Amino acid sequence: MLVDNTNSKYGKFIPWLVVGTLVNAVIFVILFTDFHLTGVKLAIFATVAYVLWGMTYTIMDIPYWSTIPNLTSNPEEREKISVLPRIFASMGQSLIIAGFGVQIINGLGGGQVGYHNFALIIAATFIFTIGVTVFNLPVQKAVTKKAEKLNFKKILNIIKENDQLRVTIGFVLLYNVGIQFIMGVATYYFTYVSGNFSMLSSFMIAASVAEIVGLLIFPKLTKVLSRKKAFKIACVLPFFGLTMLLAVGFIAPQNVLLTAIAGIIVKTGTGLELGCATVFLSDVVDYGEYKLGTRNEGVIFSLQTLIVKFTSALTALSIGFALDLTGYVPNTAQSLMTQNSIRLLMCVVPAVCMLIAYFVYKKGYRLDDAFMAKIVATNENGHEGQPDREVVMDLTPTD
Repeated sequence: MLVDNTNSKYGKFIPWLVVGTLVNAVIFVILFTDFHLTGVKLAIFATVAYVLWGMTYTIMDIPYWSTIPNLTSNPEEREKISVLPRIFASMGQSLIIAGFGVQIINGLGGGQVGYHNFALIIAATFIFTIGVTVFNLPVQKAVTKKAEKLNFKKILNIIKENDQLRVTIGFVLLYNVGIQFIMGVATYYFTYVSGNFSMLSSFMIAASVAEIVGLLIFPKLTKVLSRKKAFKIACVLPFFGLTMLLAVGFIAPQNVLLTAIAGIIVKTGTGLELGCATVFLSDVVDYGEYKLGTRNEGVIFSLQTLIVKFTSALTALSIGFALDLTGYVPNTAQSLMTQNSIRLLMCVVPAVCMLIAYFVYKKGYRLDDAFMAKIVATNENGHEGQPDREVVMDLTPTD
């Protein structure tokens, strides 16, 4: 709401990118600083600092992704630029942190000192890279007529009136539930089902590389086939990969190669989905302008962030409940019932969620290439001679 209500000489994205990044970087370092607190004071500090970190990151995250639909309306260009930030996000999150995070922290002093030093490096890198973004982003032209301010009631109305937004929320949420279950259960799976926790690192590195490959091939795949077929592949690949992982868990639970291959199949699919989801949301922004007459990038892309946070909380709660229900006891050999519940949460539930996501997409999503061409043409023609309507970005870089 704040992003879409902003109308400064720097546009509505750049101010929040700057504020969110600077404040979040400071809180991030504080979060990994030892203030020698104990007991209740430590619990209060950790709670407040972590919540503030999440909220201030959102201040940066929503305007960041909201810039994508304004950079280009060309479908092919949009597919190419949408995957670039996803590729580097996968490299940072899955490859660097999940694959080598422990080794980096140990190399920087280990323990609390290692965490703090790593936090300083990450915060400095964060400020620098968003600085590069801010100084090179095209500036939005000012709106000559004061736009109607958004409030919560109007946001709910936007969601209600934009049918394609609701459909997209539905299948992206279902797919994210699957992803969050895989990531949340992986530690338990390799510790208690495979019986070899060190396999987690091999699985994550192989899967992360595969996800990046999925993102890289996304523009080419959509060019050769279509977005619809690309999303179908994104939903079907994890089904086969997770079925293979389930079988390997029974037949050869400590086979690193077969486990890695299963992970590669799964994460190639999730890489394709990341590309699809970003492009779909960008198209929904254009569709909203076509149907409602306003561009609400902040509202639409905030729902992407909300979905990730919601599914993360939902799956964490579900995993904890399921493990408790089946008699999970930490740091000891698990019963067959507990092991099977872990298998179910790791392989079956995500596969089913991702297949349902495709059927929701197939039934309700109708922003194909032909319709999007009509939408873009209508939006562009609608701007001519109408200075009171919002316009896309002027492609003149800032000084």
